[in-house]
Amino acid sequence: MFSNYLIGLREGLEASLVVCILIAYLVKTGRRDALRPIWIGIGIAVAIAMGFGSALEFGSQELTFEAQEALGGSLSVLAVGLVTWMVFWMRRTARHLKSELHGKLDAALAMGTGALVATAFLAVGREGLETALFVWASVHAASDGTPRPLIGVALGLATAVLLGWLFYRGALRINLAKFFTWTGGMLVVVAAGVLAYGFHDLQEANWIPGISDLAFDISGTIPPDSWYGTLLKGVFNFQPDPTVVQLSVWAAYLVPTLAVFLITPEFAARLRGRRREGAAAGAEGGVPASK
Repeated sequence: MFSNYLIGLREGLEASLVVCILIAYLVKTGRRDALRPIWIGIGIAVAIAMGFGSALEFGSQELTFEAQEALGGSLSVLAVGLVTWMVFWMRRTARHLKSELHGKLDAALAMGTGALVATAFLAVGREGLETALFVWASVHAASDGTPRPLIGVALGLATAVLLGWLFYRGALRINLAKFFTWTGGMLVVVAAGVLAYGFHDLQEANWIPGISDLAFDISGTIPPDSWYGTLLKGVFNFQPDPTVVQLSVWAAYLVPTLAVFLITPEFAARLRGRRREGAAAGAEGGVPASK
């Protein structure tokens, strides 16, 4: 439930901040007449995201078991790819998001109502579709026959809306760059579990071999139906009997992705500077080319 709450909070807060920035800018510049097209674009984006999520959920129920597993596994891999790109993108642009949106909004104001609707739709729609896909994949991976995963997502989205409103009213101020860095790191951990589960789905669909090759089986020590087994499943998508493929994919994704993500921009800049200095020093002390 916590992992799904985190997804709802993180993804929902991004959309909430986008909405707050758009609305606050129009109010501040005295363009309240442009609020209606913005809300129309936001409403269309939310409706399409909800429709996309519903289509994934109810459309997959009409498929055969193997087709369901193939679809679930493929979409899980796609969702992890999108969310990985998203957390790196937000970590890089969080400080400049406001000015970027203001620039797009100024251009849309000059073009008219249709451009305003399109700007709001594109700004929120991307977040909505990514959220719908990743939430579906995560709920599918963490599903235990109870509504707890969906409750977690709903609570996360509700918290995001509340935080967005507090930001808009000026009642809450936090360092967004640090917030998105820490939540992004936790989301990478969640994504690793979703990716591993997605590969397990592909194994059950007979797309990838090795469904019977278990890396280990500690079901006797950590029963899946125990409270701590359920907690580990809900937070990390932990499985007590993963296949070798699952465990390999989980480690191959989590370790390098988390390591790269947690490298601060300042450290990366210093590292690039040292590399350039080393290359320059090597060029100066190089051996003359032979004749």
